[in-house]
Amino acid sequence: MNLRGLGERSMVFAHGFGCDQNMWRMVAPAFENNFRTVLFDHVGAGGSDLSAYNAQRYASLDAYADDLVELGRDLELAGAVFVGHSVSAMIGVLASLKAPGMFADLVLVSPSARYIDDHGYRGGFSRADIDELLASLDDNHLGWSNMMAPVIMGNPDRPELGEELTNSFCRTDTVIARQFAEVTFLSDNRKDLASVAARTLVIQCRDDAIAPVEVGEHVRDSITGSEMVLLEATGHCPNLSAPDQVIAAIRAFV
Repeated sequence: MNLRGLGERSMVFAHGFGCDQNMWRMVAPAFENNFRTVLFDHVGAGGSDLSAYNAQRYASLDAYADDLVELGRDLELAGAVFVGHSVSAMIGVLASLKAPGMFADLVLVSPSARYIDDHGYRGGFSRADIDELLASLDDNHLGWSNMMAPVIMGNPDRPELGEELTNSFCRTDTVIARQFAEVTFLSDNRKDLASVAARTLVIQCRDDAIAPVEVGEHVRDSITGSEMVLLEATGHCPNLSAPDQVIAAIRAFV
């Protein structure tokens, strides 16, 4: 965990699948003059303690939310801002329900409450798509990373971004990554959204292969009073591909 900044109020940044806290390096520093910024790695990622991982415990996003709540209690967070990318958006939603008052504001970057299509709901993938994705990850983690990272990142005219995400995927523990992928892509948090009391901002890219615009709109429409900013950006990782736009959206919200 890394703490920086001068503010009395805290802003917690949480990374997505296959990533680590380094993915916020172009966004978090912009808030250090006004907030105490908190960056951490989910168990199994980055510099986390791999021995803390237990497959049975981490079989749902609730365990990751419990970790976030524990971190918040250790830091005595109250009325903080939570900024979560991708699957961490729903981890933050769950944490806000487990510990009311810990987070006054939620910033959900490229969120999805469910990745699989359902009756009257477009998540972007069929169950067969997800099964194929997980099978591919089982068969060849490195090959999967090389294939999927550029798709997730988008921005084919900036191949260095896809390469960075590929390298990040390849650094993750393969066993933990496989289970986290299953937990991520099979989760369904749509029913949790209606209970969110924190002020919420959804930040969405116009063209995202992982979380289509309709998914962001569903999150916005399901959380009472929330708002959504549609960036002039593409891909699933605007914290890397369009950090200035992400910074501007967060600043306008908080």
